[in-house]
Amino acid sequence: ALRLSYLRSGGHDPAILDQLLHLQLEATMLEKGTAGLRRGRRMAPEAPPAVPAEPPGTGTHGLDAALLAVELENRRLEDELLALKVRRERRADAGSRAAQRHTEELARLQAEVGMLRCHAEQARPWLHPLVFPRPVAPLLPA
Repeated sequence: ALRLSYLRSGGHDPAILDQLLHLQLEATMLEKGTAGLRRGRRMAPEAPPAVPAEPPGTGTHGLDAALLAVELENRRLEDELLALKVRRERRADAGSRAAQRHTEELARLQAEVGMLRCHAEQARPWLHPLVFPRPVAPLLPA
């Protein structure tokens, strides 16, 4: 929950994500350890184990650790994917906001150009078309 909260609030520092995964691994190992102790207490104390105790890292204990490692790596990758999606959404939002600002600025500038054209047309004196005098000599044949 802490890792998801960190990612959703925009966190993406790999060192912090690694620490959070390490803490989650520790918590999971502690939970499994206390669950194993509880199961052990329920068994009758005089019943000897049927199979000799395995050294750590072998048998089902080793499989549990490997499975837990794969699960944690899966979660780390999911978190990384989520962080990438969040960053992509933020970039898309920023891009659409920028495009909207550019569109608004363009509309404002076009309105200003139109207003300036109107003012320029009103300010210049009306020019009458030039009247050319009639030619003095007749036109020469070509």
